[in-house]
Amino acid sequence: MIEPCCISLPTDCFYFCFFSVMGVGKLKGENGTSMGMAERRSGEKEDEHEHEHEHEHEHEQCPCPSTSDEDDPGLRPSQLYGKFTWRIENFSQISKRELRSNVFEVGGYKWYILVYPQGCDVCNHLSLFLCVADYDKLLPGWSHFAQFTISVVNKDPKKSKYSDTLHRFCKKEHDWGWKKFMEVSKVLDGFTMADTLVIKAQVQVIRENPHRPFRCLDCQYRRELVRVYITNVEAICRRFVEEKREKLGKLREDTAKWSSFCTFWLAVDEDEQRRMSREKTDVILKQVVKRFFNEKEVTSTLVMDALYSGYKALEYQSANNKGKSRSMDLEDISPPVVCVEKDVFVLADDVLSLLERAATEPLPPLKDDKGPQNRTKDGGSGDDFGRDSVDCDEKCLTELGRRTVEMFVLAHLYSNHVEMAYQRDVSIKMQEELIREEEAASHAEIEQRAKREAADKEKRSKKKQGDG
Repeated sequence: MIEPCCISLPTDCFYFCFFSVMGVGKLKGENGTSMGMAERRSGEKEDEHEHEHEHEHEHEQCPCPSTSDEDDPGLRPSQLYGKFTWRIENFSQISKRELRSNVFEVGGYKWYILVYPQGCDVCNHLSLFLCVADYDKLLPGWSHFAQFTISVVNKDPKKSKYSDTLHRFCKKEHDWGWKKFMEVSKVLDGFTMADTLVIKAQVQVIRENPHRPFRCLDCQYRRELVRVYITNVEAICRRFVEEKREKLGKLREDTAKWSSFCTFWLAVDEDEQRRMSREKTDVILKQVVKRFFNEKEVTSTLVMDALYSGYKALEYQSANNKGKSRSMDLEDISPPVVCVEKDVFVLADDVLSLLERAATEPLPPLKDDKGPQNRTKDGGSGDDFGRDSVDCDEKCLTELGRRTVEMFVLAHLYSNHVEMAYQRDVSIKMQEELIREEEAASHAEIEQRAKREAADKEKRSKKKQGDG
């Protein structure tokens, strides 16, 4: 079991206390990717002496062949991302309980790696943490949010040990990592070369935009994470789509209700139909973020990225442009369910046909369903992954995001506009039917009373004649 560390963001930026404090991320992983539980280390005082070692600060940028970030002002994700390599020499001879790396800077903030060669509060395990440097000197209320990966390099790159996590660093949680990163007995099995242990960190500072899906990962780092977690992202999107499909399917399966609903909709005025078939993008996108972004899930950033790309694909498709978007070939996708007109989502077809489509058209599986993939030696992507593979991943993520956003919009419009109007109509008709029944009952009672009175009158008349 493994435990991750935390990250911080600049105090001069706008942040939203939109999510709860980060804790655990349990996900699927293979081939040296560690997916355990993340936590902070114990509050014991740290050794003030740093171990003598070599270090290098790597920060690479790559042009990301995806949709535009023009609606996300400020520093780009690549400017908030960095790498750090720590080489610990004579590792087998170390007797200190803990070691600190040199301080390195990423995203304008200072960090360092903390390692416990024999474990922190555990035995026979290498413990690794990412820590905020000089956290006690930062302004009150500081908060840094970041995604990061720590790896211990093996001489066989495919056997290198990786762990990823997402965390919000703050004064109480200024360090975050893994107490049981790996067993000490395995460290000497290919992880030390010339008695030197190499530890690498990739840190992505994140500035959220909780009003709409956002892109927050450096493209090269994102590609690496996609290779590992794409099946998890698909599962999250698929679970949501299937949940909504099931609800819409029940509407169609109830023959009487579906017939009643169709009758209702066909009787609705066209202007009212158009009104119920649209919603402002800001209203829906804010709910999308609230539904899908969870600080406790390491895949949340990839899900946001997929939804962001999907939304951009819808915008591009709605503009009726011929050609290719930067993230996927729009000619390959299915007919749209929704369109984007300026700042409004609009259903692309009649509600009845779209509901039938949504209920019967499942989300297709990924084209390349191979599960988690190996990482490259340096944790990057580039040529090691292959251009075709990268393009395929980009297309899959965008299509997942597009279909999820479409289903979210359709479900929102149906639940908040169409279904409510239908229920009001049904309620009004029930009330009208009840009134008609009461009126009929009242008329029947009046008729019965009139008949009784007439019969009584006739009896009295006959009796009177008999007495005469």
